[in-house]
Amino acid sequence: MDLGLRGRVAFVAAGSKGLGRAIAEELAAEGARVAICARGRDALDAACDHIRRAGGHAHPVLADVSLAEDAERAIGEVREALGPIDILVTNSGGPRSGLFETLSPADWDAAARLLLTSVVTLTRAALPDMRARRWGRILTVTSIAAKQPVHGLMLSNSLRSAVTAFARTLANEVAADGVTVNNLLPGYTRTERVVDLSDQMAVARGTSAKAVVEQWEAEIPMRRIGEPREFAALAAFLASARASYITGQSIAVDGGWIRSLL
Repeated sequence: MDLGLRGRVAFVAAGSKGLGRAIAEELAAEGARVAICARGRDALDAACDHIRRAGGHAHPVLADVSLAEDAERAIGEVREALGPIDILVTNSGGPRSGLFETLSPADWDAAARLLLTSVVTLTRAALPDMRARRWGRILTVTSIAAKQPVHGLMLSNSLRSAVTAFARTLANEVAADGVTVNNLLPGYTRTERVVDLSDQMAVARGTSAKAVVEQWEAEIPMRRIGEPREFAALAAFLASARASYITGQSIAVDGGWIRSLL
């Protein structure tokens, strides 16, 4: 299937590791010119080098998307280097885990900047070019927590739900301009973030990380956690010309973990 991505300019936030890197690699494999944004230079350069060795195009952008000025600058740098952005993938690391009584006002402020403000800022910077050219794809990487709260993830449950609402509302506002907006909800996937989360939960529960992962797998109908490329495949399709009539959706890649009907 030709996804029609050759030559498209894609911006992937937090693209040097985990799900972001898998998405960047998948888009590059489909012929997109991919700008990867990340905070750490070494991991950023490694991700770009890997894509280039595979025959793809990767452009590094060093920025912290939780800082509004960095997010705006990153979009401007990519526009200058590659041209207007066709595909925007908003993504970030996760906030700290914890119950409500363990979280401080500073924790809430930091999580809001990381998960919600970053999405709004990146979208505000990239959207005008999409609307002017009447073609664009905006994908937000949220979490299964936006549909079915995960115990101990108060910050993620709350703020990823806000991102979902923002994207669903924006989808209606820009649909007539040829811009689609969709939410991608990863389940438990084999990434550095999930390894860190299993370690944190193991400490909190007085058990091992292996036992935590086994409990997650027992809750998943497929009885395994996902692989990043399985998630990235959905992102590539939703970013493509073939997905032109899909917008305002929140689609989970979770092995069946979410139990709701819709």
